[in-house]
Amino acid sequence: MSDGVRRSQAWFGAAGRSGMIYRSWLRNQGHGPEVFDGRPVIGIASTWSELAPCNAHLNRVAESVKRGVWQAGGFPLEFPVMSAGETLMRPTAMLYRNLLAMQAEELIRANPLDGVVLLSGCDKTTPGLLMGAASVDLPAIMVTGGPMLNGKFRGEDVGSGTHVWKFEEDLKAGRMTQDECFVAEGCMARSNGHCMTMGTASTMACMAEALGMQLPGSATWPAVDARRFEVAQEAGRRIVAMVEEDLRPSAVMTRSAFANAIRANAAIGGSTNAIIHLTAIAGRLGVDLDLDDFDGLARPVPTIVDLMPSGRFLMEDFCYAGGLPVVLRELADAGLIDGDALTVTGRSIGANVASAECWNREVIRSLAEPLQAPGSGTAVLRGNLCPGGAVIKQSAASPSLLTHTGRAVVFDSPEDYHAVCDDPDLDIAAADVIVIRGAGPRGYPGMPEVANVPIPTKLLRAGVTDMVRICDGRMSGTGYGTVVLHVSPEAAVGGPLALVRTGDSVTLDVPARTLTVDLPDDELERRRAGWKPPNPAHASGYGWLYTQHVLQADRGADFDFLVGSRGAAVPRESH
Repeated sequence: MSDGVRRSQAWFGAAGRSGMIYRSWLRNQGHGPEVFDGRPVIGIASTWSELAPCNAHLNRVAESVKRGVWQAGGFPLEFPVMSAGETLMRPTAMLYRNLLAMQAEELIRANPLDGVVLLSGCDKTTPGLLMGAASVDLPAIMVTGGPMLNGKFRGEDVGSGTHVWKFEEDLKAGRMTQDECFVAEGCMARSNGHCMTMGTASTMACMAEALGMQLPGSATWPAVDARRFEVAQEAGRRIVAMVEEDLRPSAVMTRSAFANAIRANAAIGGSTNAIIHLTAIAGRLGVDLDLDDFDGLARPVPTIVDLMPSGRFLMEDFCYAGGLPVVLRELADAGLIDGDALTVTGRSIGANVASAECWNREVIRSLAEPLQAPGSGTAVLRGNLCPGGAVIKQSAASPSLLTHTGRAVVFDSPEDYHAVCDDPDLDIAAADVIVIRGAGPRGYPGMPEVANVPIPTKLLRAGVTDMVRICDGRMSGTGYGTVVLHVSPEAAVGGPLALVRTGDSVTLDVPARTLTVDLPDDELERRRAGWKPPNPAHASGYGWLYTQHVLQADRGADFDFLVGSRGAAVPRESH
């Protein structure tokens, strides 16, 4: 708002032909002239799509938001933005996160909006919308769609994603039939909503709340719970007030907010994908955040939420135990987060959670009796195999493998591995280190969730349950295993991973935070001299744009030309 005049009035308050065009075409939807009286115009950016099953109920969530906007005296207008659903999109939804962010940014800026409500669900839609909103910097509030109800199979809780990997292993090992898998998959996904494990969707919903961009407690209400729609309505009311207060993302998502989110992620046992997404969001705001912050800030924080894949329970249990506000209060009381950080409520995060109570200490432990000790969260690795860094989720790994030296068995793509992993004559042993390359931001392209490849079938049948795996790609937040991720620079741009050969000795030392290949520098240089970059996957179109401009994983895999904020200046008159 400038001099008391709302941004939307550059459209709806215009005189003559221009104002008539803007107002009259909206009136074809039945809006009366009173909605153009200068009240806040609120956009509802919806990632609803039937092709993104996690987001397929957001049209109903949008109706609740609209009610809240009307109640507060605003004028709501819903509009679609790209829905990047990880469950169906190939080669990976991550390829399209930046496109979603770019589309959201441009639509918010190009239209007569004073504030925006961001409706997300599946993994990439939450960070994509936050990135776009950050670059415009109009008042914005996030409403995530909520997790599915707990899966139920044969009297036990089943976690989305996490049990997919387990069922696949059981199927390959002969412990489960294909018909039993068909039954189990219907028991796993039994309501609207995103993954109910602490996968990336649940993690990023919690990150939006920890950043202060989502209303307290709203990250965890199940998608089909009436309170999901109550909180959406409350968000609709709140965004109108935020416009009045001129409360913008840049005032909420500060360095302190990102530090709070990193520590909250450690406490909940969140996905490693949060590292890439938080880094990208911070880049849009000019917030100084680097890879080492994710290790250094998280080290003092124990994991206190007992959720799959690191623990036993699911998001529905987390919600009923008190949700993220309980975790944040535990951290605030111990001085582990900045309780003064501002949130979309207009109050500090400490004030928001001051009265939070835990109703189930099995699900949310105290800091004094954690699920896992401080320093057992995501670790950032350095070494001659990853000079730009790599990460590993310790809480999902086997403790016995966190210090390990083994023979590298190298595959140039995930497809190359899958083509032979069932071969009973595959030359591989349990102590070997599986290296998968060609899965980074440029190499695939899009950096897919392929790093936690299954254990070779012959080893599964011999009782092997985990091996060290190293990849320049990502892993689903629902996955588990001793998997080194985000190796940077990636193989496709000539990173050291491209130079490793089968038979080389590789050492993972998580306590020392190192990942190395036992080769002298001159040998690596000799191999580099003979290395040739792979042929580009795309010669034109969006895929070409992506590979030409995507940054490496340690910089959030955003586009180089999208880093930073471009503001919300009203575009030039078109009539």
